[in-house]
Amino acid sequence: MKNYHIEVKSTTNKSIVKFEADQFLVNHESYEFKNIDEASKSPLAQKLFHLPFVKTVYLAQNFVAIEKYDIVAWEDVQEELKNQLEDLLNNGTVIITEDSQQTKKIPVTVYAESTPNPKVMKFVANKKLVLQSIEFKNIDDASHSPLAKALFHFPFVKEVFLDENYVSVSKYDVADWNDITLELREFIRSYIEDGKQILEEGATQKSSGEDIVNSSSPSIENLDDTSKEIVAILDEYIKPAVASDGGNIMFDSYDEETKTVKVILQGACSGCPSSTYTLKNGIENMLKEMLHNKVNTVEAING
Repeated sequence: MKNYHIEVKSTTNKSIVKFEADQFLVNHESYEFKNIDEASKSPLAQKLFHLPFVKTVYLAQNFVAIEKYDIVAWEDVQEELKNQLEDLLNNGTVIITEDSQQTKKIPVTVYAESTPNPKVMKFVANKKLVLQSIEFKNIDDASHSPLAKALFHFPFVKEVFLDENYVSVSKYDVADWNDITLELREFIRSYIEDGKQILEEGATQKSSGEDIVNSSSPSIENLDDTSKEIVAILDEYIKPAVASDGGNIMFDSYDEETKTVKVILQGACSGCPSSTYTLKNGIENMLKEMLHNKVNTVEAING
């Protein structure tokens, strides 16, 4: 089983800190426990209540949020608590007992949203689906994603891209969106509402048999300084806009001699008619401006 890693995240409430995991913790609803008795269905939460400063424990899809009493300051305890949470999770402490997770249907809404790529439609859910973006070019690629595999059984589905709370579907020309959008939207909504598995544990994004570097990957530490700067710019300025269009962009490589940056386009961005314009007039210009004399050209690799 893959080890859990926790990141500490502040919130707008100074008494509450989120401990965000790199894996899903609970399948369906969120939970709130005010004391150790209320936490009887969560052995993990009960252990947290042994700490005298813990006032309330919240469990959600991929994080534990804790409200504290004023007897301590977060800066004095949050790192130790993060380490303790990682130890509890990695030692197999039960998060929520199975009978507590079984399974009443959780109402889910999904809406369809067009993208700049006429061959791609984005289906947006009101809940988090995955913790990292991942693309599937065919049903063989989808062996670790039951949802993607199910979508490939529709004869008009060409490619599937998953990101935090949406599914981007690329179609073959044989079908028209007017004829298939409602069917796909209802299928995806029912699939999620039934609590079926989206992505198997340990599934990772691959390309040409190698792990793709992204800002959340430890391998970024092996990059040169300019490459790290490029990744940071892509993450902060480019990815949010690209994600809103149903796609993703990831750093592939940087050639110091030619000053060429190669990026991987996924989802709606892959093969999009407007992607070349965006690449040259948006991404390339931004990197040239922010990294003076370090970048000449940006080239795209379709994911």
